[in-house]
Amino acid sequence: MMHKMSLLNGRIIHNSDLGTVTQVNADDLPVMRGLSIKRLALAPGALRVPHWHANCVELGYCLRGAARVTVLASSDVYSAFTITQGQMFHIPSGALHAIENTGAAPAEMIIAFRHERPEDFSLQGTFGAMSDAALGNAYGLPAAAFAPMRHVTDGAYLARREGPARSVPETDRATAHKFDLEAQPAMIAASFGTARLARAQFWPDLREISMYSLRVTADGMREPHWHPETAEMGYVAAGRARMTLQNPDSSTETWDLAPGDVYFIPRAYPHHIEVLGPEEIHFLIFFDQPMPEDIGIRTIPAAFAPEVMAAALGLSPADLPDFPRITDDPLIVARVNPQSL
Repeated sequence: MMHKMSLLNGRIIHNSDLGTVTQVNADDLPVMRGLSIKRLALAPGALRVPHWHANCVELGYCLRGAARVTVLASSDVYSAFTITQGQMFHIPSGALHAIENTGAAPAEMIIAFRHERPEDFSLQGTFGAMSDAALGNAYGLPAAAFAPMRHVTDGAYLARREGPARSVPETDRATAHKFDLEAQPAMIAASFGTARLARAQFWPDLREISMYSLRVTADGMREPHWHPETAEMGYVAAGRARMTLQNPDSSTETWDLAPGDVYFIPRAYPHHIEVLGPEEIHFLIFFDQPMPEDIGIRTIPAAFAPEVMAAALGLSPADLPDFPRITDDPLIVARVNPQSL
């Protein structure tokens, strides 16, 4: 079964002088469950129009540029804040929100959704579904005030802002939806790799989803591991890598990853990541839980007696490698051997 494809060359949702939106979901990668992903590239002055998702939360990471995010989560709770490179935003299910490029350069976001097929409602479409009289009643206006509006129920995906961007101060609720990930200390820090974690431990308002910003040099490797109750979806922001995965039928799959690729790993499938070439890799790795857990193979010998390990690996105790007995999962390990694949 296919586990990866290019998001840069994914299914096009919108493409114009306003920007480009591509998507990979379960229609494109059938193995996906509980997660999907979009790439949103906005030209200066362009706007991802106000909308909401009926069936999932949303988690975004700014790759470049600057954008203002406005969120209306209930009738009296709204947030407005700016995100720049390395910063993130979180949108609850059903919350009305918009993303506006407020800078002079293009802005690019990688956005994950906590559903394999997100459902969207646009503000324009919802207004279009209502009669002029109903809208007038809601605002205390005559129906004729809405006569110039087109009654469409799908609505535009991107639109252009007229005039300069208005300066809107951040609201007190902004911290619930915004997280400066790359400004956080790396929870895993070594000469051969780092990991910064956007999860509920550090972002208490996060719900149902999380992300790791993983960087590994040519001297390191993401150790073989699996997530007992968590699926994984990764986006390659930089570098080239190779991933190996084992399926429940005992077959294995190996594929190369390049910038712009996205991959999906079902929960509890063992896998690992090796760097290809001299360039550091940078992965945005999304999980379908706010506090993902993993089991790394480096910790396994500490949990089982040597005789059990030998029997499990089909070895005599005398031939068992001298495993280090480590109880803390290192996540990233040094590469002490040449590339294995």
